Amino acid sequence: MKNSRKQWKGSSMLEIRTEKISEQRETENVVREAFWNVYTPGCVEPYLAHQMRGCAGFLPELDLVAAEDGKIIGQVMNVKSCISGDDGECFEVVTLGPIAVLPQYQKRGIGAGLIAEVKKLAGRMGCRAIILCGNPEYYAKQGFEPAERYGIRNAENMFADALQVYGLYEGALEGIAGKYFENEIYNVDADAAKKFDGSFLPKELLDNTPSQKAFLEIAGRCRPCEGK
Repeated sequence: MKNSRKQWKGSSMLEIRTEKISEQRETENVVREAFWNVYTPGCVEPYLAHQMRGCAGFLPELDLVAAEDGKIIGQVMNVKSCISGDDGECFEVVTLGPIAVLPQYQKRGIGAGLIAEVKKLAGRMGCRAIILCGNPEYYAKQGFEPAERYGIRNAENMFADALQVYGLYEGALEGIAGKYFENEIYNVDADAAKKFDGSFLPKELLDNTPSQKAFLEIAGRCRPCEGK
């Protein structure tokens, strides 16, 4: 792919491009720094990123990094998942995540830039839709819509506020109602993740932080789907 460059706040130029094999450890550390203590004490996302590259359904074309002056400051990964349609059809979709930006570079549009690049590339690849679990307030700003609007539930047949979807072409989300089953790679082995984390420099674990409380509150906003 051609590198995507844009003028970033300040005089530097931000580059968004595919990840190089030689950068994998660096990007895993970026993911660790971005997620540490955010949703749980510590984080499992670096191990998830490490394992994701070798999983079935991994999309290397959508394994992107954001770099400034040669330094990796952001990253996003994507895999194939599916929606088991109420009509019996299986709809292949792209699951976005993890997406990470180093804390000191957050709130500067870098995450939005990574998401925009994923949309553009996934659209060119002929993908139908992007789906994810995340903060509805943030992802609405990136053009995502509540999956419930299209009759899409989670694997437990629940409508979830965190489940957000983005159609990649006109009519992509029409007739797609059903249960969303994310790629099995997201079933992270917590013990394996903890062991993997031991290969990085130690960091302090924090519990009951505001972001952890907010995550639990958003994740808990689910409603049963009646009649399905």
